[in-house]
Amino acid sequence: MPLPAPSLDNRKYQDLLNEALARIPVHTPEWTNFGPADPGVTLIEVFAFMTENLLYRANQIPERNRSKFIELLGVPLSPAASARGLVTIANENVATIQAVTLQAGLEARAGQIPFITEKGLDVLPLEAQLYLKRRYADESGERTRHYNMLYSSLRQELPAAETKLVLYETVAWNGVDANPINLADDTVDGCLWLALLTRKNEVTPGGDKALLRKQVREELAGKTLSLGIVPALDDNARRLQPKGSNDEASQPPLVFEMPRLPAGGKLPQEPQPREAEYRPLEFRTQVNLLKKPGIVELPLPSAAEMELWQDLDPLEAGSGNFPPALDDTKDAERVVTWIRISARGARARLLWAGINATTVLQREPIASEVLSDGTGEPDQIRQIANPPLLEKSVRVYVSNAAGELVEWTRIDDLLAAPPEVQSAYTPRLPRAELQPLERDSANVFTVDAESGKISFGDGLRGRRPPANAKIRVSYDRSNGLDGNVARGAINSSAALGAGFKITNPVPTWGGAPSEDIAEAQKQIPRYIQHRDRLVTAADFEAITLRTPGVQIGRVEVLPAFSPDLAPDAPGNAPGTVTLMLIPEIDPVHPQAPEPDSLFMGTVCNYLDARRLVTTELILRGPDYRDIWIGVGIELLADGSSGSEVRDAVKNRISKFLAPMHPSGLSSTELMANPDFADLQKGWPLRRAVSAAELMAVASRVRGVRFIRGVKLAGTDGVELPEIAMHSLQLPRIAGLSVVVGDAPSPASLMGGVVQDTTGENSTGGGNQPKQRVVAVPVIPDRC
Repeated sequence: MPLPAPSLDNRKYQDLLNEALARIPVHTPEWTNFGPADPGVTLIEVFAFMTENLLYRANQIPERNRSKFIELLGVPLSPAASARGLVTIANENVATIQAVTLQAGLEARAGQIPFITEKGLDVLPLEAQLYLKRRYADESGERTRHYNMLYSSLRQELPAAETKLVLYETVAWNGVDANPINLADDTVDGCLWLALLTRKNEVTPGGDKALLRKQVREELAGKTLSLGIVPALDDNARRLQPKGSNDEASQPPLVFEMPRLPAGGKLPQEPQPREAEYRPLEFRTQVNLLKKPGIVELPLPSAAEMELWQDLDPLEAGSGNFPPALDDTKDAERVVTWIRISARGARARLLWAGINATTVLQREPIASEVLSDGTGEPDQIRQIANPPLLEKSVRVYVSNAAGELVEWTRIDDLLAAPPEVQSAYTPRLPRAELQPLERDSANVFTVDAESGKISFGDGLRGRRPPANAKIRVSYDRSNGLDGNVARGAINSSAALGAGFKITNPVPTWGGAPSEDIAEAQKQIPRYIQHRDRLVTAADFEAITLRTPGVQIGRVEVLPAFSPDLAPDAPGNAPGTVTLMLIPEIDPVHPQAPEPDSLFMGTVCNYLDARRLVTTELILRGPDYRDIWIGVGIELLADGSSGSEVRDAVKNRISKFLAPMHPSGLSSTELMANPDFADLQKGWPLRRAVSAAELMAVASRVRGVRFIRGVKLAGTDGVELPEIAMHSLQLPRIAGLSVVVGDAPSPASLMGGVVQDTTGENSTGGGNQPKQRVVAVPVIPDRC
């Protein structure tokens, strides 16, 4: 068993006081008044109080020794992780039509929490609005017949048998108050349309709106549009190949297009086809915008190439592949140009998009902090004033003999540093390894990001700061978990002038607190075993749970297993390790938490540097399988409340089938189960849900006399004695009913709706001729 920390002296205040009072008759028998009003007793009480404080400090010595032991072992404390986010900067200075270029490093604040922009951008004098063509539900078909007649009068070929009209309504999408959109399912054309608009309060020269649009196009020519995109973060699969992660490159990017006009800006006359043409825009991005939030930079063409069609018929506007028709004529008059966004060949679900956007990192820059001067002694250590900090941001400057501040280089281990005095017998590193260091490669230091300690060499391994040398340090510190702020919290920047407004359209993410000593002490045995390297299954679980920036509720390590191969049991893929991850908190799915794209990406990046190069690592979320349960009970004749007993049975079954931490079960029930270790995590993988087992669990509830029956059914509605779970499947209760009497049928819980699992279409087979689909806008009944 582990040795408890010893107490050097466990006497408390009252013990010290009683011991001193007991000695009074021995040494001073003439002292007979031991009441609290006696001055001598008061002095003894003061000394007892001071002695107790001294003993408390003495008892901390073993704890300090434990902390020092952690430091000697080299067990690092995880530093605080900085939050990240997106901000938009609106140019509301309508007095002038001018784009303003902002450099990276702009400081913005959410109250007292500072953020720094990571990329520069052109803040364009524009507004933007996103639109989509949403299918119009015409249940009667009357409106469809009317539009067939309406468009046949304009173009005779439209009502032909090979042409099909699809009605749509133009929907403005702001991406904040609305649900995520699926470009394939929620639109008729698979596109999202970005309208670049003149500002509402823009000063119109002489009331000429066409001239205003021309002036805006001339100002935009050659500038870069910074478009922020946040995908719906529901992709919970990651794969790291043995040679590195190619998961990002495997997904095709989004496509951005702008209208391409014929010569003169007019469409050809009939009978030639009058179709809209588009040209792809070059773009730059550093992330896969279908999997993680980021910025895409779109260089804008010349003013002439941003012109729009000039001879569209009223019925042509919005039809076919033309931009959507806008019902508000004031908005239509403000359109400068359109950008069509699509994701051909990829699944795209977007949560938000907006212009004049850039990424921010929660950090507070500290410049030229003064540290104590060098002493010339070996192993000098300096303490930074504001830990924790971002390790890669630390820059240390030490003055040389001429009094000039010279930047020293950060390394991971001082044992790898050369001596400060080179000789012919000094081992030389290859030239390639010396390239990251400065000219004098002994000018190195190490830093502990969590504690803020900077360590220098001893002369034999790294240079010692000379006596009286000035030492300065610049770094960025992090606020950790406090950096996760709500939408709209970032709302001020002293660096922005009048007429500019900054905000974050989505909450920031990724901030995490630093690890404390108590948590690190628990990790000492595991860390000594794995040394921050993923080798055994225990290593994978221990290291994954320490991933900064996320809260992990459950980790399942499946060696030699790939969920994409058959059979679906461990051993089907040697060299592959699959991790099933469940977040501790999921506000959207509290009963069945699911990891999102940011969660999986954070864990993936943390594990990538710690795995063996020959290991293929697959990260997945659970595959929940919906089940319906009907339970019939008989109550004891002890006056138990039927509603309370029914609720207790529901809670017991829900916690028994929970994906993690079924804390509602007693330790006796858990230990009596042969899968005690697995049930501590949650429902075990590949374990079938049995009606007999649920009957046993429900029968243990107080007030239940016996169980009349338990009925189970899956999505097909067929009652089964047990439902098998394969691969990464876990049960999710879609319906649960507990009644006094016979167990209800699961079909009654499903409302009589049984899902079709055959994958066949009820409309019948046969080769249908392809039809040319033409989208046409629905004119609103009221303006």
